[in-house]
Amino acid sequence: MKNDDAEKMLLNNASLEELIKMKIEEEFMSDLKKAKEKPKKNVVTDIKELPRDLIFSKKSVYRLFNRETGCETFINGIQAEALIGIQNNVRSKMLAGELNAFTTDNAYIKFEKAEF
Repeated sequence: MKNDDAEKMLLNNASLEELIKMKIEEEFMSDLKKAKEKPKKNVVTDIKELPRDLIFSKKSVYRLFNRETGCETFINGIQAEALIGIQNNVRSKMLAGELNAFTTDNAYIKFEKAEF
């Protein structure tokens, strides 16, 4: 509600309750409009541009290719980190952005994207 509108309402003998009701309704409508807007997601496809704390998180997506079955699936960063296991040098290189893929005994895992 603009000050001019409130001033006109007061000059026209509008009650204070009506002014308060109008203000509350206006705030409610603006909050409703904000709630309906979809939040924009930031998508990063280059591991070098991704913050270190998001590389092995639920927000990152890795493509896993199983060599035994020939199946391809997607996993999150937590699952990918578990697959690295004791390969600490691979983990540190991925955190530094030097690697975006690694292999295990029966799978090939590659960083796909991260959404946050």
